[in-house]
Amino acid sequence: MQYRRPIGEAPNYTRPALVMAGVNLFNLLFVLWAVFGLAAVLVLAVGLNWAIARMAMRRRG
Repeated sequence: MQYRRPIGEAPNYTRPALVMAGVNLFNLLFVLWAVFGLAAVLVLAVGLNWAIARMAMRRRG
């Protein structure tokens, strides 16, 4: 037997996804620091910052 009811709005998982991305990035940087040292972490951080800034400039036009 099927129940007919209106389909509700899907939940917004944007905030939890961003929080988990931050947690995963922290874990990645911690492991890199433990394996390769602080220099590798700094290079990756600068590279990520550059990539994010470049994406923001493209988006603005």
